[in-house]
Amino acid sequence: MKTVTIKDESLTGQLISEIEVALENERITVKELITARVYAEVEAYNQKLPEYFNGLVQPNDAEKTLNGYKLKQKRTIDPEKQVYIAWDAFQKNGYFVLVDDEQAESLEQEVLISDSTSISFVKLTPLVGG
Repeated sequence: MKTVTIKDESLTGQLISEIEVALENERITVKELITARVYAEVEAYNQKLPEYFNGLVQPNDAEKTLNGYKLKQKRTIDPEKQVYIAWDAFQKNGYFVLVDDEQAESLEQEVLISDSTSISFVKLTPLVGG
């Protein structure tokens, strides 16, 4: 088991948040990296059920707010559904994944995780009216 810190950053490189994620192998695909990240954040949310979910992608039946995603009713989130939403968002350029400052190109791309590996997720903000 290897633990890695994943950072969420703005397009300008500003740190938004961090999450620790446990990975089973040093060599993984981007798809496995996204899956591990989503499962970690959903598990953390489901244990406490706070008012807002601050995850990679918006859950179904949730409203986007300044503080995160607010679910219409407090409930646990299905991590498997979130993973599929996250994979789809990656393929539609909803966010970038940077591993050691190199942009991941596909879900099947393999990356090698070491103690010095830097992983960042950069969410893209859609333009209003465009």
